[in-house]
Amino acid sequence: MKIGLLKVGLSLALFTAPLNVKEEEKPRLSFPVISDIHVQSWDKQSQDKFADALQDLNDVNPSSDLLVINGDLTNGMSADYEALNELVKSNPHPKNMAWTIGNHEFYQAWFDPNRVWRAELFPNKETEQASISRFLQLTGEKQVYYDRFIQGYHFIFLGSEQYRQSNEANLEDAYLSQKQLDWLSTKLRDDVDADKPVFVFLHQPLPNSVAGTHFCCTNNRAIVQHEELKKILSGYPQVIFFSGHTHWELKSPDTLVKDRFTMVNSSSVQQTWTNNGNGGEVALGPEESEGLYVEVYKDKVAIKGRDFYRHRYIQEAQFLVALGGNDKEPERFHIAEGLPLAELFHWLNMLGKDWLKG
Repeated sequence: MKIGLLKVGLSLALFTAPLNVKEEEKPRLSFPVISDIHVQSWDKQSQDKFADALQDLNDVNPSSDLLVINGDLTNGMSADYEALNELVKSNPHPKNMAWTIGNHEFYQAWFDPNRVWRAELFPNKETEQASISRFLQLTGEKQVYYDRFIQGYHFIFLGSEQYRQSNEANLEDAYLSQKQLDWLSTKLRDDVDADKPVFVFLHQPLPNSVAGTHFCCTNNRAIVQHEELKKILSGYPQVIFFSGHTHWELKSPDTLVKDRFTMVNSSSVQQTWTNNGNGGEVALGPEESEGLYVEVYKDKVAIKGRDFYRHRYIQEAQFLVALGGNDKEPERFHIAEGLPLAELFHWLNMLGKDWLKG
């Protein structure tokens, strides 16, 4: 009996702390990454879900160093941006914010002056530069790609410079000019410390990488210059590349993948999708809403999936990425915070079995 109680006690002790993150260790940097918020002036649900995400992330940590919103902020209309601005003003959020441009930022071209979707009239007198200008007015940046240093860590933000007006074949894919790619190469060459992560953000993912990139919504390409971009990033194993666009839920097996550098899917605040089991994809319930919370330590980065609807971490989406030129594959870990009781006992049982085998 005493031995049994001891085993349960040991299982509890093992369960209550993330693997390889010491309880007393404090992160050097922390920041949320969310995407695909799709705020629209007429859509109260999109506004409420974004506000709920901001409140939840503030509850997690009111002192985060930065908030990244990685594309598909609006449907590109001035009224949408006004609604987004009001939501930011009226809800808690980190002082530092960064944004990337998504394909939906170009969507005013699909609507007539009465805001009716009229695909046959595309581009409805809307220019790409007008769409980009509204995005730049929100961000205060001079162009859709830029970088910042936060607490000594390098953040690089990329963005599409074209939409379908320039070339119908662009579809919903990001178009990165040679000038932008050369700029990225120069910025990465400046990062001589391989022990420090470099965080790169683009709304669209690389094809055949993270969850959802094997399906229709990415057109099997997602980035027009995907080969050039992957070649550049592959020279820097310390890069962690965050993308959105697919909306795929963070429980998916390929939320995080490593192929010479690390790639991470950020799901969606407004609507999540998943594998339908028949070679396609399906939308989940309208209440579902997800994003990421990132903590940077001396020798690792913890990337934690967050469920904004249930206000808890997503147990299947907790990752540790080793730093310092370490070729070690990212690890999954589990945390007790916010875990439903039934799932808590399941994990305790699994840990107890592992302890007995040892």
